Amino acid sequence: MSVKATREDTDGAFSLLEANEPADFGPPLHIHHDAAEAFYVLEGEYIIFVDGRDFPCPAGSFIFIPAGVPHGFRVGRTASRKLNLYTPAAMVGYFDALRDAVQKGIVEPAELSNIALKYSMEVLGPVPEGYA
Repeated sequence: MSVKATREDTDGAFSLLEANEPADFGPPLHIHHDAAEAFYVLEGEYIIFVDGRDFPCPAGSFIFIPAGVPHGFRVGRTASRKLNLYTPAAMVGYFDALRDAVQKGIVEPAELSNIALKYSMEVLGPVPEGYA
């Protein structure tokens, strides 16, 4: 994950991150309470799960998720790359904190959820079965 624009860069309007992710990777279902999130797929394919529905998103796809809406994603069969836009600005620092915790051996779901909560993200649990 690399930061392209921070809260300071945009006067708080948005933050922009670029993600390079391996095949079949995906986070648990979660909610951002403080920001809407948008995905723009640059390479590969993602399956985006939004509020009980799944959306195949090949390169060139854009999807917007309002704040407070449960969502998640899975990378397709090959490594993929996307932009994540959060508005207002959010999530910068979360991925560094998560990486640092994992490097220290902190991998208990409850502890990782506490890190997420510091960034106004609520982890709901695994993506439900039945999603593509």
